[in-house]
Amino acid sequence: MGLYTKLPSDIQEVDVIIAGGGTAGCVVAARLAQANPSISILVIEGGTNNEAPSITFPALFLANLLPTSKTNLFYAGIPEAQLGGRSLIVPSGGVLSGGSGTNLLMYTRAQRSDFDSWNTAGWSADDMLPYLRKLETYHGPGPKQVHGYKGPVQVSGGPFRALRSESDFIAAAKQVGWPEIEDLQTLDANNGVQRAVRYVSPEGRRQDAATTYVKPLLADKHNKYPNLHVLVEHQVVRVLVENKRAVGVEFQANPDFQPGETGSTHTIRARKLVVVSCGACGTPLVLERSGIGSREVLDRAGVQQVADVPGVGHQYLDHNLVVYPYKSSLNPDETLDAIVSGRANVPELIQNQAPILGWNSMDITMKIRPTDEDVAALGPGFQSVWDRDFRNKPDRPLAMMSLVNAFPGDPSSVPPGQYFAVSVFTVYPYSRGHLHITGPSVGDPLDFATGFFSDAGDIDIKKHMWAYKKQREIARRMDVYRGEIAAAHPPFPAGSKAAAIDLVDGPLPKDVTDIEYTAEDDAVLEKWLRENVGTTWHSLGTCKMAPRDQYGVVDANLSVYGVEGLKIADLSIPPSNVAANTNNTALAIGERAADIFIAELGLGGKK
Repeated sequence: MGLYTKLPSDIQEVDVIIAGGGTAGCVVAARLAQANPSISILVIEGGTNNEAPSITFPALFLANLLPTSKTNLFYAGIPEAQLGGRSLIVPSGGVLSGGSGTNLLMYTRAQRSDFDSWNTAGWSADDMLPYLRKLETYHGPGPKQVHGYKGPVQVSGGPFRALRSESDFIAAAKQVGWPEIEDLQTLDANNGVQRAVRYVSPEGRRQDAATTYVKPLLADKHNKYPNLHVLVEHQVVRVLVENKRAVGVEFQANPDFQPGETGSTHTIRARKLVVVSCGACGTPLVLERSGIGSREVLDRAGVQQVADVPGVGHQYLDHNLVVYPYKSSLNPDETLDAIVSGRANVPELIQNQAPILGWNSMDITMKIRPTDEDVAALGPGFQSVWDRDFRNKPDRPLAMMSLVNAFPGDPSSVPPGQYFAVSVFTVYPYSRGHLHITGPSVGDPLDFATGFFSDAGDIDIKKHMWAYKKQREIARRMDVYRGEIAAAHPPFPAGSKAAAIDLVDGPLPKDVTDIEYTAEDDAVLEKWLRENVGTTWHSLGTCKMAPRDQYGVVDANLSVYGVEGLKIADLSIPPSNVAANTNNTALAIGERAADIFIAELGLGGKK
């Protein structure tokens, strides 16, 4: 039993290899070990152990997104014409725990129709609810029957909130048309605003998957789990396949952490099962380097095909995000600006166990739909899509929003002060991207395009145009609003009623009317969105669970088509998107996957 940076020489074969120690991988490893401690399990994670302050303390989460961060991976895309020729960078968790260790900690669940739309036996909303409950110890509001109270992951409001801006936002949202809803995470609630709960313990510590699932087993004082092994700082190069069966993996030291080991690879065999859990960005690359994928892609990359599975990396999905900053009259202790800008003494805060360290600055979450009038204003093409995909599914939102009590960009680009922002991401995008290898090595460049705003009819960008206008009306009705950061909003022409304003004396009048946008304003807004939309780092769907002839990669039991003994368990498997921050879905996939594997391996586990 142990956590290693170099695999002990006596471990040359195990029962189960889990390639990737991210969110779902940690869940699977822990649940298999708990089901039968005698089964030998090896988790191989490319990143480091999850012990950085930016992981432990929620208030430091932005450090994980810095270009110099060693806790995240950054997947570089190719230039995309519909995005102003930009090459987007998509972060993904690159540490033991994966995204649950580096994300923004927001607890939101998928909707009922999300799971049901997967159209896969064993994965409906009714099937998944027991796993959603199993993973959590819930400290928030809402109906008891839909939440769990004995799970490993603490879900709470944490030790700190900025109640003034929180209540201010709720009052402003009500003026714009969205009521406060006690619990938006019931799978059915929708079209309102909620006081957020988070993956934070009541004491203020991040609840990532390694800390909550794996570490307690490794630290068990009775040494009950001697066969659970975790190797960090090592990358899985490929799955070893013999006679159409996965028999192990080839791996190498990560040169970012062990440069002295560069160039040498190692192999380890699996007696029973190989599970790939490298995330929606990493898993298709491992499969393609293993010869599993489209012949065209593999031939171009110089990799011999082992199994013809054209769906690998075929349909990349993500939510489309823009964050809009505003000036505020908030006090220094009501935002994270002092911490983010370096004005606060973080070591002193840690030494004093300051409650604000347990805060992610996001006290509000929203799931929202347009009115009939809003839909009609977006044109007949949008109306047709709405009538087909949304009108008769009232649990499906068009967008999600959060209140952020901090400036969300480079703090040196604005004067020292207190800011707030509204983050907006649209769900269920019609656009699709792709993610493929170009060579057989881990370090080879990627053929990666997000596909954002590439859909026919420009439905996705129309969603964001609507959402921009709505979030702005909420912000303008907040008492703490003191104007916009013009450089981070569309450059509407001089004289336009939509032009950014700079207030200094106080809030706008309570009876302020909605901004009027001209056709010229809308053209400016559309162009600006194309030049500024980014990732929500909610990547999924690149190895989807669907029939093979529908570009599926795994079946309902998560078995990879064409290769025995090979499974996938991570966010690459959802066949369609979810209206949620995706960490909850990743945890639930891990729980469901573990039960499938436990049953197939005859380990005797129970839900």
